[in-house]
Amino acid sequence: MVSTWEDFYAKHPPPQDLAQNEQALKEFTRKHLEAGNKVVLVTSGGTTVPLEHNTVRFVDNFSAGTRGSVSAEYFLEHGYAVIFMYRVKSLEPFSRHFIGQKFLDLLQISDNNENPVITGDTTRTYAEGSIHKISSSGPPTISLQLVPKILAPLVSLWVPKAFVVSFKLETDESLLISKARTALNKYHHNLNFDGNVFQLVIANMLQTRKQQVIIVSKETNYVLSLTNEQLDNGEEIEQLIVRDLVEKHIK
Repeated sequence: MVSTWEDFYAKHPPPQDLAQNEQALKEFTRKHLEAGNKVVLVTSGGTTVPLEHNTVRFVDNFSAGTRGSVSAEYFLEHGYAVIFMYRVKSLEPFSRHFIGQKFLDLLQISDNNENPVITGDTTRTYAEGSIHKISSSGPPTISLQLVPKILAPLVSLWVPKAFVVSFKLETDESLLISKARTALNKYHHNLNFDGNVFQLVIANMLQTRKQQVIIVSKETNYVLSLTNEQLDNGEEIEQLIVRDLVEKHIK
């Protein structure tokens, strides 16, 4: 049974640092909006669901957060202030440029006596399941519930004037466009500035996601793609995606 987003948030406690993060985000957005800068929130990284409260096993997906982290880099190039919300241990902006590097070798010794302090606080929302490690003596019986999508309250209640763009990944090409349009009709995410209304889902196939995407609106769709030569030269589809979105956002 799928619960509503209200039920989900009522049942699961908020992160311990929620109030602190809310204040930091309000200050960040206020500063940049007053300065005339555009602000983008990029959510990135795959989904993991622990099967026990004392987690030994979990359900995961393949996403490493590449598209989100790379897109954040290109939004920065276009002058946006970026809020990057990502899954822990997924890719962060610019980190891919240092794969294989030894970070300690990149540091320089400072002569001052200041010592850096790094603090962290993490919380986790658990799926319903066993408290302790699931027994391996026989085939496990696992019951999963779908986490409710937050696109509906996001576009209707939280940021109704924001330009909200979602992604649709499929493995069956015959379902790609129809499922993207179903998402548009279901969640109604749109942008309405000066009479311009945009409702967009970026659809892509698992096998060709790094070379081609389809920008799907309520009425039409069009393809953004790279040639094999462009891929070999290190060009990235996220550059085309972000450029296209920025052009629509600034109209």
